[in-house]
Amino acid sequence: MTFLAGKVLIEVVAGAPNNGLSEDNVAKAKSMRIGRDVYPYVSAQAFRRWLRDSMPAEEKRSPVTRSGSGKKQQAYTEGRPDRYLDDDLFGYMVAIKGGKGTCQRDTVLATGTLVAVTPRQPKEDFGTMSRGFAAGENPVLHGHEFYSAELAGDLLLDLPRVGVFETGGSGLKVALPAAAAAQAKAAGADEVQFRDTACLRLGIAERRRRTAVLLRTLAALRGGAKQSLHYGDRTPAMLLLAPMKGGINPFTRILATQDGRTVFRADVLRDELHAWEDELEAPVILGWAPGFLSDQRAKASNDLADLVADGKVTIGHPRTMLQALADRIEQGEHDDWFEEPKR
Repeated sequence: MTFLAGKVLIEVVAGAPNNGLSEDNVAKAKSMRIGRDVYPYVSAQAFRRWLRDSMPAEEKRSPVTRSGSGKKQQAYTEGRPDRYLDDDLFGYMVAIKGGKGTCQRDTVLATGTLVAVTPRQPKEDFGTMSRGFAAGENPVLHGHEFYSAELAGDLLLDLPRVGVFETGGSGLKVALPAAAAAQAKAAGADEVQFRDTACLRLGIAERRRRTAVLLRTLAALRGGAKQSLHYGDRTPAMLLLAPMKGGINPFTRILATQDGRTVFRADVLRDELHAWEDELEAPVILGWAPGFLSDQRAKASNDLADLVADGKVTIGHPRTMLQALADRIEQGEHDDWFEEPKR
């Protein structure tokens, strides 16, 4: 199999995990308007930052270089996916004047914006600062927005590209320039042809490990703005993952709005599984945290009971299921997922 495709949903309760520009001393929560409805959201950039920050402390992050000033500033990572998991999975662009060391890598982990499934209008709250002021002095007023909503976004992990770095080809810059490629090769990376391009590939044990780290990190996701006032859980309340032969995500419509509530569409999931059964490898993982949309969880389990009995769908806690999948991958049970599918 080639891709892990799916959807992740987080539950925000009276929170403001991602903010935009302030207006009139009011911190605005990011939101977008569709017609008359307002949908709060967390940008993909913020979500990816949460993933980076949630990785185990012992996992080295690629160092960042900042240069220039004003409108000519730039910042870039080291651009060494052979050394750093985040460069490998999240991609990078290193543009150095003169071209020496210039390289880029398209992301291996594609992430969508986490958008409220059901429209929600953020609430404006205000606060005051008067600590230490003399008697009779007016307080300083400030405001901020927050909201409660279920935010969902799509995921797509290109498994065969984990630990595989382009050194040739055309059209795009290489992932590893010559000097870095020589160092990676000396450290044990193998020369391969991958998707008609000359590449270097890390050993399968390291590729398994990196994938497992990402899955376990998603299970322990944390982060977001305004934690001093609006701390809350950011781990997935719901997660759907399935191995797919191609880069299609058929699960974008499994959540909908009904009577002002977010609803899970078991019928949509069933129809999509049937339509894409030639591209899917069972079982499809449906992680659903206890207590989240609890009345619907029981109904979904009943509606999907035959698929569960047939081994086509598994339902459980998102953290448990992600950790179990990470264990299976690390133990080599899904090594075929790291290879291009035979069509």
